[in-house]
Amino acid sequence: MTIQLNGKDHSLDAALSIEQLLASIDLAGKPVVVELNQQALFPREYVHSTLQDGDRVEIITIAAGG
Repeated sequence: MTIQLNGKDHSLDAALSIEQLLASIDLAGKPVVVELNQQALFPREYVHSTLQDGDRVEIITIAAGG
């Protein structure tokens, strides 16, 4: 299965939740904003949002600074 991750093809061996995807790309527990098919998700939705073939995911990391 293939999804679009930040505008690039990303292959997955199986359907994953957003939470599992974040863990697989070393972003679990990090401050991020996730859009699934142009819809922003709340962090509480990550575990229940299962990816499908062709889905478009945008992940933006949040960095604090001064």
